[in-house]
Amino acid sequence: MKNSRVVAALAGAASVALALAACSSGSSAASGGKQTLTVEDYYTATYDPLYKDCAAQVGVNVNPVHVAGAALIAKVLQQASSRTLPDVLMLDNPDVQQIAATGALAPLKDFGVSAPAGDVPSVVNAGTYNGQLYGLAPVINSIALYYNVDMLKAAGITPPKTWDELKTDASKLTDPGKGVYGFAMSNINTYEGTWQFLPFFWTNGGDEKSLDSPGARQALQLDVDLQNDGSMSKSSVTWSQQDVNNQFLAGKAAMMINGPWQLPALNAKKGLNFASVPIPTRTGDQQIVSPLGGETFNVPQTGDKTKMGLAAKFVDCMNTPAMQVKIAGVSGNVPAQEAAAADWAKSHPQVESFVKTVKTARARTAELGSKWPTAATAIYTAVQDALTGKASPADALQQAQAQNK
Repeated sequence: MKNSRVVAALAGAASVALALAACSSGSSAASGGKQTLTVEDYYTATYDPLYKDCAAQVGVNVNPVHVAGAALIAKVLQQASSRTLPDVLMLDNPDVQQIAATGALAPLKDFGVSAPAGDVPSVVNAGTYNGQLYGLAPVINSIALYYNVDMLKAAGITPPKTWDELKTDASKLTDPGKGVYGFAMSNINTYEGTWQFLPFFWTNGGDEKSLDSPGARQALQLDVDLQNDGSMSKSSVTWSQQDVNNQFLAGKAAMMINGPWQLPALNAKKGLNFASVPIPTRTGDQQIVSPLGGETFNVPQTGDKTKMGLAAKFVDCMNTPAMQVKIAGVSGNVPAQEAAAADWAKSHPQVESFVKTVKTARARTAELGSKWPTAATAIYTAVQDALTGKASPADALQQAQAQNK
């Protein structure tokens, strides 16, 4: 997720729309055998067996094409201009609206596809643009508070539920002599930094249309307090989420904010006794509002109506509750359907905190739509300015609001 995606999307929108208008509306000729659907994503080959499963159910062959995440959006725009879009396209959910705005995607209702009953509401929101559903995410994620069970037990601490408890516990767990910080999170100047700050910001009443609200100032002040009392490393302004996880794995952080995709590495670490809980809220009784993570599957406007119809069936297959569970098993994420997620948590207790969190998770584009990246940039800039001492939390957020146009 980078600003270059947004610039490219806006700059290319007009040319993409013109190219799409010139696409043929005829069907591709069948060669006597099964049709082959090209599926483009930024995953690894671990997804290929899942694709083959749905391909078999739809009655087609599948050709997976894996693209580096940072290059995907630019490639999609180029493919739209040259009329070489794949048959099925995976997108990070915040990107759906800006790509749909170019005309590169087909509404799923054109093929009789709708969201599975019982999907988390924000899943539908994330895949919707101008009232039309363009994409569905079979699995979703968010972030929670991981903690080192042994460290907390030794300190006589239970996982914090409020901000005050978080500050007190983080301070108690900090051991400068051993280079151990009580708390770690990513405050990097990218969308990752915004993503990690959002649960504190949103849950406390922060709003993208008013970045300098009292609730937003309180959330940023918490971040600053944790750093200034020594409970959080000043290096957090350069740490990605992977860096944060590495600190936790090395025993240099007693608590951290991170997602379920870190579970394989955490489980592989010998001797690490860890667990997770929902992120603390200011008062402890607020409903946590975290950002919704997860990728949607979409049907591009290729002009080949026959293959588009088959692609829609493929997307539908990928989002059935049974496939959601299979994908969760491969990805470590949470099934998008609440009932399937609840069952998954029973057999996979390590994701229970994430199952709770995604129920009330919010799509990042829910309020601003395709203008979300501007706010996201302003937010992580404010966090950086406050933590590096360039501005007070109040001033940093006032500057962010001025930039958020």
